[in-house]
Amino acid sequence: DLVGGIHTTVASLHMDSWSTEMEEKIYRINQNLPTTFGEFKSDEIRRRMESVIDKMDRCKAEHYRYVKEGVTLLELALWKAK
Repeated sequence: DLVGGIHTTVASLHMDSWSTEMEEKIYRINQNLPTTFGEFKSDEIRRRMESVIDKMDRCKAEHYRYVKEGVTLLELALWKAK
């Protein structure tokens, strides 16, 4: 379930700014879709989901960089404490 997976991933984001931004994107999708006309709806859904997934990928990449930096700092601190 794509939508459920995205909501789970958003909930796991540890920076409030990321979670808030992703929730706002999803909220805008839910607000705009009912007013989108039939033949354009699938294109609009695809475009909006790609936008959400792209942002999610950027958040996850930035999260990975933070974790990697934290692990490096922890390793240095442990090495220094020896």
